[in-house]
Amino acid sequence: MIYVFISFCHYTNVLIFSLISPYKFYMSQQPNNPLHGKTLQMVLEYLLAYYSWEELNQKININCFYENPSIKSSLTFLRKTPWARKKVEELYLETLN
Repeated sequence: MIYVFISFCHYTNVLIFSLISPYKFYMSQQPNNPLHGKTLQMVLEYLLAYYSWEELNQKININCFYENPSIKSSLTFLRKTPWARKKVEELYLETLN
């Protein structure tokens, strides 16, 4: 699938037709969003490289970081719990700055 964009150049009074792939279109929609294009797994793996499970539990008090922590169980919990996912994403943004 290819998207066709039509724009008008006021300077030259010419119609411009551009072809763009859906992937490039998708990636161009939020260029300033640091979470754009990042999966929850990528965010969690980044945080684990930066912090340990114990440190994650101290920063965000969630049982999935405390009792038998694993990427799989944490992803399952975070996907089902919007407030917890939001806290993880906020911590990720903090560590980027």
